[in-house]
Amino acid sequence: MYDIIIVGAGTAGMSAAIYGQRAGKKTLILEKANYGGQIINTPEIENYPGISKISGYEFATGLYNQAKDLGTEIVFESVESIQTDGEVKKVLTPEHTYEAKTVILATGAKNRRLNLPREQELVGAGISYCATCDGMFFRGKDVAVNGGGNTALEDALFLSNYCNKVYVIHRRDAFRGENKLLDSLKKRENVEFVLNSVVTSLNGEDMLESVTVKDKISGEEHQIPVSGLFVAIGQEPESLVFADIVDRDEKGYIRAGENCHTNVEGIYTAGDCRTKNVRQLTTAASDGAVAALAACEYLDSREG
Repeated sequence: MYDIIIVGAGTAGMSAAIYGQRAGKKTLILEKANYGGQIINTPEIENYPGISKISGYEFATGLYNQAKDLGTEIVFESVESIQTDGEVKKVLTPEHTYEAKTVILATGAKNRRLNLPREQELVGAGISYCATCDGMFFRGKDVAVNGGGNTALEDALFLSNYCNKVYVIHRRDAFRGENKLLDSLKKRENVEFVLNSVVTSLNGEDMLESVTVKDKISGEEHQIPVSGLFVAIGQEPESLVFADIVDRDEKGYIRAGENCHTNVEGIYTAGDCRTKNVRQLTTAASDGAVAALAACEYLDSREG
């Protein structure tokens, strides 16, 4: 019997484990793939307070080792379901059934891909899904942003401060994002809109050198020379397996406020899989701490 089972070994999950173990709770992390989550693919992190520069791999490995050194058990198995049996939660994987008094869901979210050839290969070599994470590496260069929502517009605004030229590629002629953001973007002289267009190929040898875009109306294709392509077509929370357990919003994010409480007593959520406005490394770590301390408070109240 564990005090806390954490599903997911990203920044939120491992931060939760650190706080759980430091509070003297027996903690288990279950992770279906590798530790670290999305951040492990980021070449350099320069926006985490107190750390001027570190690779995503180093950051994630530091968290992993810290959690392990404190006594966290980490098992690489995929969670298939959770059963709530009174105060005991049963977490089922293909191999085992684990029992805990509390559960923290920290499965994160995955960026929607373009699903183009060589896309994964060029991640970190021109393809990025986070302008605030990687934008500074393209200072003075030509880049493109693909998307039409607030994230895409915000990314383009951010990049226009540092990059020589920013192309905004959108499959429609109207944007879903806020008009205020769009108006600000239209005032930037180094921003060019490529509308009614979709990216059809990624070109370059070891690094991205250009993208091919197709005009949806005329059917014509042409290449845009860029060093970076920032894909901002949305995220998909990794929460489907919990759909019959906790409340989710229309996009699949697990409903919880800043206290990280779900609608189920003893089950909490942390990180990019929960409903929130800001999804950054710092907020993931914050969620992990908040969720773990909430779980500890719940456990202590039962023991008292």
